[in-house]
Amino acid sequence: MPRLQLGFHTTFPLKKEDILKIIQAAAEEKGLADTLEGLMYRTSLGSKKVVPMKGWASRSGLIAGDFLSPEGKLVLEKDPYLESPTTNWLMHFYLSLGDKGLQNPPETPAEWGGWTYFIYTFLPNYRAFSSNDLVHTSALVFEQEATKSLIKNFKFVLRAYTEEQALANCKFLTQEDDQYVAGQANLPNPYLMGYLLAKLWERDRQNDKSALTESILNHPMGLAPVLGISAAATQEQLNTLEAHGIIEQRRAVPPFQVIPRWDSPLTLLEKAYDSDR
Repeated sequence: MPRLQLGFHTTFPLKKEDILKIIQAAAEEKGLADTLEGLMYRTSLGSKKVVPMKGWASRSGLIAGDFLSPEGKLVLEKDPYLESPTTNWLMHFYLSLGDKGLQNPPETPAEWGGWTYFIYTFLPNYRAFSSNDLVHTSALVFEQEATKSLIKNFKFVLRAYTEEQALANCKFLTQEDDQYVAGQANLPNPYLMGYLLAKLWERDRQNDKSALTESILNHPMGLAPVLGISAAATQEQLNTLEAHGIIEQRRAVPPFQVIPRWDSPLTLLEKAYDSDR
């Protein structure tokens, strides 16, 4: 039976100002392999906040264990104040995967917890919703969770997308009074789009030299749902990637195919930051 797996935040929301302190400490020689008192001193975070902020940084793909991930190193170099929309989209991408990262996807997204369920199951079916809609619908999936727990924990998911100190500037989710609206995002630039596709390619296809376009457009935990767009809109994004030389498309006769033309995902991520300037 699926479990919510959202308790890592305790009661502290995603706040990039505090996450920055964690990743700056992770960039130091000792990393985060320190006592609680040592981390409190080095980050200026309170004793109850250090561990939740480390959890946010880890789930956002910025740290791996006690040190910066390769992505985290690039983020700290290119976006030292975590202000870029590219950083927001990168963090969203990894948050959407719970704490499992780029492991083989589960049979149903809810198996990886509430965040993964929200992105890959709930939002594709509910483009406009209230927090009550989310709680009532998720209660049918996470049957072991008390309503109070669902309300508390999903509040932090929603805040992550609607607060300026979090990921609001990508507009993956917007709030209008008591309603939340999805599907109107400021999409990432083509190079970050390419990075996301490249990481999903590594997960799903490893060393394959080509893939059926349909398998990319309609993957239940693929590019379309993590961007919050339709398969048709995702095809438009593939066209843009082709125009930038990131992929090649073979569409003369079906079945249509996509051929990767990138060197490495990190190269694409670096270009994503350079193109933001």
